[in-house]
Amino acid sequence: MTTMFDTVLVANRGEIAVRVIRTLREQGVRSVAVFSDADADARHVREADTAVRIGPPPAAESYLNVPALLEAARRTGAQAVHPGYGFLAENAEFAAACAEAGLVFIGPPASAIALMGDKIRAKETVSAYEVPVVPGSSGSGLTDAQLDEAAREIGTPVLLKPSAGGGGKGMRLVRDAAVLGEEIAAARREARASFGDDTLLVERWIDRPRHIEIQVLADAHGNVIHLGERECSLQRRHQKIIEEAPSVLLDEATRAAMGEAAVQAARSCGYVGAGTVEFIVPGNDPSSYYFMEMNTRLQVEHPVTELITGLDLVEWQLRVASGEQLPYAQEDITLTGWAIEARVCAEDPSRGFLPSGGTVLALREPQGGGVRTDSGLSEGVPVGSLYDPMLSKVIAYGPDRATAIRKLRAALADTVILGVPTNAGFLRRLLAHPDVVAGNLDTGLVEREAEGLVPDGVPDEVYAAAAAVRLDALAPRPDEGGWTDPFSVPSGWRTGGVRVPLAFPLRVAGREPVTHGAPVGATVTADRVTVELDGAVGHFHRSGDWLGRDGDTWHVQDHDPVEAALSGAGRSGADTLAAPMPGTVTVVKVAVGDEVEAGQSLLVVEAMKMEHVISAPHAGTVTELDVTAGATVAMDQILAVVVPAAEGEDA
Repeated sequence: MTTMFDTVLVANRGEIAVRVIRTLREQGVRSVAVFSDADADARHVREADTAVRIGPPPAAESYLNVPALLEAARRTGAQAVHPGYGFLAENAEFAAACAEAGLVFIGPPASAIALMGDKIRAKETVSAYEVPVVPGSSGSGLTDAQLDEAAREIGTPVLLKPSAGGGGKGMRLVRDAAVLGEEIAAARREARASFGDDTLLVERWIDRPRHIEIQVLADAHGNVIHLGERECSLQRRHQKIIEEAPSVLLDEATRAAMGEAAVQAARSCGYVGAGTVEFIVPGNDPSSYYFMEMNTRLQVEHPVTELITGLDLVEWQLRVASGEQLPYAQEDITLTGWAIEARVCAEDPSRGFLPSGGTVLALREPQGGGVRTDSGLSEGVPVGSLYDPMLSKVIAYGPDRATAIRKLRAALADTVILGVPTNAGFLRRLLAHPDVVAGNLDTGLVEREAEGLVPDGVPDEVYAAAAAVRLDALAPRPDEGGWTDPFSVPSGWRTGGVRVPLAFPLRVAGREPVTHGAPVGATVTADRVTVELDGAVGHFHRSGDWLGRDGDTWHVQDHDPVEAALSGAGRSGADTLAAPMPGTVTVVKVAVGDEVEAGQSLLVVEAMKMEHVISAPHAGTVTELDVTAGATVAMDQILAVVVPAAEGEDA
């Protein structure tokens, strides 16, 4: 008979830490949260039974600080460590360090993590178990020249991938062999920053592929089963944003074959616990599937599998780690209904999906009625640029796919996050796309259709609602006797009987300022605004200058043309390069006085594990450079100024 742990330390943050803590509470296990200084007031800290500070905000000094994590476990009497996903979840050294410290690592053995974490060795290992793999380069430690040669032998398009890590970090799709050198350098830099290892491999790119993964569960007694598949083809920049289970693509025979291949992949590395085997599948031939990698941890999208199987995967991670034997055979696993998940991230679709940030001013997250929200958010907590941009996951379940999609769209419309721009509205529109509704998916669909799913401008009723808020703020309040001074009412009345409707100069970041009046009959409360414009009624959530509706949010500020002119004095907008997002300058490639060409890369800004290259807007000379490598910058902060070359003059 096995004994469940008394105390478990959760070596993570955000929504996954909250998610793990929930199951620990249900199992009667004491939870220990860890936090950096940036997360002192975070939700996972408040929901745990106890919490331990592990360092300053940078992840390398806190959530990746192995000695600090082990010391926190020792101080709190933890017997086991749950790594969540991200950070150290797939770090073999951390798993081994836990074992050396007498702690149970709630995950696979360090040897399995190391093997499957090396994509090159992983492919070789599963191939020996007759699992089909994607054609690509062989051998590890390839030089830039060898990678270039392998890519040219395979033939473009090819995919450059870091051998360590996952989640799309450092992956580069190369269609033009002429830019291989530049893309290899960029992939190495991002891989080194994300995983501390810049080893790359190259694989054949399969056009219009589908990304389908199989959830496996294995115990320490040799039992391995699979829990069906998840369709993860809706992605941006190789990052999944919508996942569902099951997949419309697979029939029962293909599902069984892929499931058995996943089981064999798990057996090939001596896997124990919950893991995921990922396959790339040609959409026109589902029977031709290829192993891509194995994620040796719980996946972000695990809730959709939980909803169609009825199993709590975190609970089974705990049970398996405590030595329990799986009571299920493969034939005991049934898939019932349909589940679909959307990842809500701190990013601004209207600004090219750049990472965003801010303080959560108002929050509403739907639960119940077939809807579940896994979240790490709470009101009043800041969202910065140091960690992953995912804020929460909204998951819907129904008896069929159409019902699940309908419920998820309604839940996203009901999600309110004011103070931080998110992609919730974009995801809601994506779910209504005809190809998504029909199940005609591939990993490039979102990139192809993204532009059409982002509104061209700010709806007129948003400005009307913002004007109504400002008009309401000017309105006098009755005195104690209930009398209101009529001369203080902002009616627009002027001497001579002329009535001029009040209008307010307003602006939304990245948009031209507008002047707008408040419609008659608008109602304003502390958290809502209702306006009628051109016969249509608009209902908005509000907090201060923030407005939200159907998952979209707008920060509508007052526009002061004098202040705007002064802030830009002496600087031409076309010449000035500003930070497109809050983050850290990681690379500075030029100095003041350098002559540059149009489109030349000048700086690199990183935020939430994403790099953004700042390029010269035109040929010219760098006359100002206001940052250095390692500097933290705010959104729209001036980085550099490039004065154009004189007409006819070479740069």
